[in-house]
Amino acid sequence: MPPFALVTGTTSGIGQAVALELLTRGWEVAGVARRDATIDHPAYHHHAFDLADTASLASLVSTLFERHAIARRPRVGLVNNAAMTGELTSVDRLDPQKLLAAQAVNFVAPVCLAGAFLRRCPSSVPLRVLNVSTGAATHAFRGMTAYACSKAALRMAGMVTGAELDAAATAGTSRDAAIFSFEPGVVDTEMQVAARSASPDEFPSADLFVGFHAKGMLIPPEGPARAMADLLESDRQPHFAERRFGG
Repeated sequence: MPPFALVTGTTSGIGQAVALELLTRGWEVAGVARRDATIDHPAYHHHAFDLADTASLASLVSTLFERHAIARRPRVGLVNNAAMTGELTSVDRLDPQKLLAAQAVNFVAPVCLAGAFLRRCPSSVPLRVLNVSTGAATHAFRGMTAYACSKAALRMAGMVTGAELDAAATAGTSRDAAIFSFEPGVVDTEMQVAARSASPDEFPSADLFVGFHAKGMLIPPEGPARAMADLLESDRQPHFAERRFGG
């Protein structure tokens, strides 16, 4: 059986590019996204699912593992790519329900998926979990509370998971699992369009994203996608590591 990867957010941008890159390398890929499939390949399987529906995540995981025999694969990858910007506005204008929705997609779902894969995959199978991060997870950009805080939380969750795996290995229960927090850089995605299209009156950092585009700083997603695929195919790694494209 070929190696298998679950990639979230495969209908555009980085997620789509990673899925296509893995398919060219002989992986079997399942994609999860709210929208209809944009990839037509015999080794690609699309699952229409809204990651904000956290109550149904357990059912999704059971379907994936049963339908794709994930536990019997020689190597397994999980790419937590799907994300939503949430409201691009100052803290005093945030809507609580919209803030919760962003946390569900950007933090709760990725953490629960990682936990399920760690729980269900045999310890002898190389497992690589790749959480797509951002500079906003470590630097404060005005108007990005919903997105930045959820990504910072996901970064910390990866660090905590790595510490738990380290402790288990010290206690004699070792497994070939690695969690990566991967920052792809300033990538030309739908999120960039949304950020630079926002009103500066609402989104204080709008001009920053307009500048990224005007100065030609945006990079195509294919470059980071190749680097991410390399990480999924990598051999023994620390249980947690941070990586940045081009760095």
